[in-house]
Amino acid sequence: MDNHRQKPWHSESISETYKNLNTQEDGLSSNEAQIRLEKNGPNELEGQAPKTILQMLKEQLWDPMIFILLGASGFSAILKEWPEAIVILLIVVLNAIIGIVQEKRAQTSLAALRKMSAPKANVIRDGQMKIIPAKELVVGDIVSLHDGDMVPADLRLIETANLKIQESSLTGESVPVEKNADEILVNDCPIGDRTNMAFSSSIVTYGRGTGIVTATGMATEMGAIAGMIENEDNIETPLKRKLNSAGKVLTVVGLIICVVIFAIGIMYGRPLVPQFLVAISLAISIIPEGLPATASIVMALGVKRMAKKNALIKKLPAVETLGNATVICSDKTGTLTLNKMTVTEAAFADNLKSGKTTEVKDIKSNQLSNELALAGLLCNDASFDPEDKEKIIGDPTEGALIPFAEQFKLQLNTRNKYPRIGEQPFDSDRKMMTSVHEINNEKVAYTKGAIDELLNRCTNISTRTGIRKLTETDREQILSLNKKMSEDALRVLGFAKRNVDAVNLNSDLENNLTFIGMVGMIDPPREEVAESVKTCRDAGIRTIMITGDHKITALAIAKKLNIFKPGDLAISGQELDQMSDAELDVAVRKATVFARVSPADKLRIIKSLKRNGEVTAMTGDGVNDSPALKAADIGVAMGITGTDVAKNVSDMILLDDSFTTIATAIKEGRRVYRNIQKIIQFLLVGNIAEISTLTIATIFNWDAPLLAIHILWVNLATATLPALALGVDPASPNIMKHKPVKSGTLFEKDLVWRVITQGLFVAVLTLTAYWVGAQTDNAITGQTMAFAVLALSQMIRSFNQHSNTDPIWKRGSGFNFWLVISFAVSAFFMGLILLVPSLQEVFYVTNLSAGQWIVVIALALLSIAHVEISKGFKKIRKAKPIFG
Repeated sequence: MDNHRQKPWHSESISETYKNLNTQEDGLSSNEAQIRLEKNGPNELEGQAPKTILQMLKEQLWDPMIFILLGASGFSAILKEWPEAIVILLIVVLNAIIGIVQEKRAQTSLAALRKMSAPKANVIRDGQMKIIPAKELVVGDIVSLHDGDMVPADLRLIETANLKIQESSLTGESVPVEKNADEILVNDCPIGDRTNMAFSSSIVTYGRGTGIVTATGMATEMGAIAGMIENEDNIETPLKRKLNSAGKVLTVVGLIICVVIFAIGIMYGRPLVPQFLVAISLAISIIPEGLPATASIVMALGVKRMAKKNALIKKLPAVETLGNATVICSDKTGTLTLNKMTVTEAAFADNLKSGKTTEVKDIKSNQLSNELALAGLLCNDASFDPEDKEKIIGDPTEGALIPFAEQFKLQLNTRNKYPRIGEQPFDSDRKMMTSVHEINNEKVAYTKGAIDELLNRCTNISTRTGIRKLTETDREQILSLNKKMSEDALRVLGFAKRNVDAVNLNSDLENNLTFIGMVGMIDPPREEVAESVKTCRDAGIRTIMITGDHKITALAIAKKLNIFKPGDLAISGQELDQMSDAELDVAVRKATVFARVSPADKLRIIKSLKRNGEVTAMTGDGVNDSPALKAADIGVAMGITGTDVAKNVSDMILLDDSFTTIATAIKEGRRVYRNIQKIIQFLLVGNIAEISTLTIATIFNWDAPLLAIHILWVNLATATLPALALGVDPASPNIMKHKPVKSGTLFEKDLVWRVITQGLFVAVLTLTAYWVGAQTDNAITGQTMAFAVLALSQMIRSFNQHSNTDPIWKRGSGFNFWLVISFAVSAFFMGLILLVPSLQEVFYVTNLSAGQWIVVIALALLSIAHVEISKGFKKIRKAKPIFG
């Protein structure tokens, strides 16, 4: 539920507000304002002190895998095994630096929120109008608002004159809200319907008003959002949770094995120092040291590929999270729609009998359509931004009429040809606006407004054959069309005209009008979104619309995009407020539309989905979306229309604001996840082989077949390069046809079985190589052969990790050239170690005979044969594989 609850000033009368806030029409005195400022603090957003580098470093190091790595490095240093100690320490430092850099980037969201606060305010103090810094405003101040102003604090309006305020960054509603100070509303009225209030950081688009400050700083609705962002903990991604879980399991297993093996060695009477070395080797072998760095690099490469497709990833783990997404919660305005009011339908006298409107793209240029377009252009105060022709200055509803007029070859400069010589501005009581123009030596008044009000002023109607009397049947047909358009969530405007003379130019212009026609406009859905929604559905991903807009508008868009289907639920903010968390957890399973919701409601919905086990992606562009963006498993902000706050708390930014880019990014995320799983399997097989080899040797009291430096080299060199190459493996052709992976662990059943069986088999090969070398020569020869077999089998096995079902020679989804390169480079370095005398001394290896090399190569090749035979048996048992 929403914990941020101001006193319901919207349900108080103006006189009650004055009384309760202890203020008056002449405003506060300077002394009183100073007292209140000192008591309540400045009108600005607060934030927790940013974490220091030391605090971030502590968090990065407080991890089970890090503990065991640091322990292994420390023991290596004590025993003067410097190469192991230095390399392990470098890995820890590198991962800590990456984590700190990512966290530093995430600390800018509140700074962006603060920039949105109005720097100045027009306030009445001591009975006089003054301009003061907005941060000095206090509760009870009287503030004046004008066209273009940013509202400096939350206000209970006390006077309005045609006041319209754009609140989309707070509520998500695309159309400016008409304000009326005289209204008194119910207590539980949603924020978007509080027409007698003005909220901090919203923009005045039309008219003027005056209000009493009811809340400042963190007590405002915008402050509530800042508080939710600040209080929402950083979310661990599924991959990080799984890696942490894996780290704990490996740590426990490693410590148990180390203690057991050390105890066995003591029982055999082995010296302590060599036994410590064996323990260190086991500690190193149980952890895939290269996994964190390799996973980071694979995700970084995924980030680079996604950036080329307009998806900018800010946090590396977000790539993998996308691949596991089960639900996409999308804001409507600017994400599923264009965030641009557009005329989509129109109706003239010709449409009355059929009862159907005409889509704009099908309207032919004729006398009626041209005059309707001209009326929309002239009776209009909106214009283009001189610096950005795509941006409208003024009311978005009026702005939509300009492109409509351009379709009929009427440009904005047409207004210069027919200058305005008189007008009656829009009034919220009349719900109409009229402007007078000189056209062909005649004075013509054009009126636009709500159909109900406009028809009451019309006596005639314009038709193709000329002007005739408006009949009662005409009125009924026009009202019927208006109802139909409104039910389709269109905002409807009617247009009429009359000729005037100099005598009544400035008198009442809005009687005896001739009805021209009507237009319906909406913020239309993006054309490509419907197909993207279908692609996501095929991939087992549900799309949910969460918007601050009205329910009827949200449903109309959701149905067009196939988000809402029969049997789904559409829930309003008021209905949501009546639900307990348990009731919401049930409803959210079938809900695909949430309308007229507050920022706190969006946060509740995200948390409910996560309680249901869903991996949630949240898209949005406004400040109102920011708490939910941060709380989601992955927050996706719009790059073009998105606010700085939304971008800063998000994990991913859509550079083209296209929902379709999300589907592309999910495919890449799944590719990254599957490739990381291949890497984990590939690396853990080597680790199981290493620890099994040492464990068996210790139990049977053999000399160590592998040294700590051998294990470290295999894990960091001969394994890491092929692992990186597996990280760029092409995606399976059917990757978007499978359901998301919901497993809470990296160790899925099949993966565990493959890792254990393959690891034990490689351990047997390694021990066989050691036994052959030790029997035919000596212990160092046996260690050299074991080291060579372990490294070479690891390198060769990378080729059959491409698929767990298809044979090594099948490459249905493309050839991985980098795998060949990685094998060649790894083989080159292994050759240097095994053949160069100075390096042989460092790694404690010796030269091998031709016969011994044949044994090494034959044993290493058996590791591939084992995997391919296993695939064949699996295909026999299960003809249709789950994953390619």
